[in-house]
Amino acid sequence: MLDLHPTETVLAIEHLAISFAQPRPAVEDVSVSLRRGEILALVGESGSGKSMTARAVLGLLPPGARAAGSIRYDGEELLGLPETDLNRIRGRRIAMVFQEPQTALNPVRTIGWQLREALRAHGLKSRRAAAERAVELLRAVEIPEPERRLGSYPHQLSGGQKQRVVLALALANEPEVLLADEPTTALDVTVQAEILRLLDRIRERTGTAIVLITHNMGVVAEIADRVVVLQAGNVVEEGETRTLFANPREPYTKTLLASVLRLPELDSVVEPSALLPSAPASDVPGPDVPGPDVPAPDVPAVEFRGVHVHYGSRRRGRAFPAVTDVSLRVAPGEVVGLVGESGSGKTTLGRLAAGLVPLAEGRVLLQGEDVLAAPRAERRHLRRGLAFVHQDPEASLDPRYAVGASIREPLDIHRVGTPAERDARVAELLDAVQLPASYAARRPRELSGGQRQRIALARALALEPTLLVADEPTSALDVSVQARVLELFRDLQERLGFACLFISHDLAVVHQVADRVAVLRGGELVETGPVGTVFARPEADYTRRLLDAVPVPDPARRGRRVRELAS
Repeated sequence: MLDLHPTETVLAIEHLAISFAQPRPAVEDVSVSLRRGEILALVGESGSGKSMTARAVLGLLPPGARAAGSIRYDGEELLGLPETDLNRIRGRRIAMVFQEPQTALNPVRTIGWQLREALRAHGLKSRRAAAERAVELLRAVEIPEPERRLGSYPHQLSGGQKQRVVLALALANEPEVLLADEPTTALDVTVQAEILRLLDRIRERTGTAIVLITHNMGVVAEIADRVVVLQAGNVVEEGETRTLFANPREPYTKTLLASVLRLPELDSVVEPSALLPSAPASDVPGPDVPGPDVPAPDVPAVEFRGVHVHYGSRRRGRAFPAVTDVSLRVAPGEVVGLVGESGSGKTTLGRLAAGLVPLAEGRVLLQGEDVLAAPRAERRHLRRGLAFVHQDPEASLDPRYAVGASIREPLDIHRVGTPAERDARVAELLDAVQLPASYAARRPRELSGGQRQRIALARALALEPTLLVADEPTSALDVSVQARVLELFRDLQERLGFACLFISHDLAVVHQVADRVAVLRGGELVETGPVGTVFARPEADYTRRLLDAVPVPDPARRGRRVRELAS
């Protein structure tokens, strides 16, 4: 990493307070300084005030928010600045990269059009000059064939490419300050590593100061010069990255760092993980809630036999393989992690288990029965033994319904028990995921991200499934919340004995919860085995590259990692 030894302050935030029409302010007292050419990380749990602090810099607070204190850029006060003056700074001197690139890009406009409009909005009037500059920007963020990509729409790009385009838009006018709000959260480890190296190279080339907002402490250790820790709208600790990681002073900082999951060193000697024994599904029963038949120990909860899945039309020659000749078994009570980059076929396999995607070749067996060949009534019964937990619980929970109604919905659909028994089951499930029964009356918007994920887990367990498909269930959670959700998941899995396909791009999470791991690449299975063995002594080069790309939550190892990744 470039050591710029920056000393000049480019952005100074002093005693910032942000309040809404609610008892506790979103930001109570935050003072932060950013030096030229520095990468400063803002860390803390959801609700700590990280994003609100960044949005206040550009006057992008939600309606009804009131900000007090001082925010100075190059000595100029930004709080209270008229909108016309703020527009002179937004995007030109200070730019922002938002968490989800898909929502930051216009889906009906080409990438070239969006870049040209951003440039022309800030004074570059010549269409030809704007087009040439757009190509330069795409080349600067290392998008291959930039001239051709100008005509692409956002949906035609991968997640990493979309994030690079968002970076290009932010860098269009060579800002002095870049505010990056969770820029790598939803990315695969290899793409994440590329974006981190790109941010570092941009800082080296342009001297741009970067405020990095993230809940991934490995990312912080990988790239940040300094760290500011926020809790409940206040700064609780700050310091140089290496010093703070090695000797945190505050209990809250110690808790954050202790929650970070770590992978074993490559080629270390570990014992293969033992499979969890199957537990009876009656440990957390509901009144007269008959679960699906539990398969015998030698019958897999789900089995894929040489499955092939194609998307698109084969007749028109536009089909591409999503899954190619994959065979995989998940034993009763076993957790199998599915890992790999975007497009590797992880989610397709999960959806295939429920018969939600068409099968081109092969067989899918649930509890020993062919789910696609079974009669309609039998297929419904088999699917009752399978449940999903999606990546974004906010999107999977109906915002109009109280969460108790969402949990109860599977019971209502399958007409399990009496209405009173269903309500009692909802209370038991809330207790199982460690939430008060009173939460049944709340709407999803009234809950935190971790609480919504617990509700999604409770709903998935309502019918006591034999197989749970968990698709990126913790990717958007803070490290401490993630640790609690994973501990809860493991406890429930041990007590209830359901099998699980655990899909994740976070290899450390998979190492924490899975018994075995299956590594997918381009729809093909490249390696499988006990998770401890595969992650410590991978046989496939692709698996080793995935593990090499994981950010290491240890700044002392960063220099060696940077040299290894650059070689």
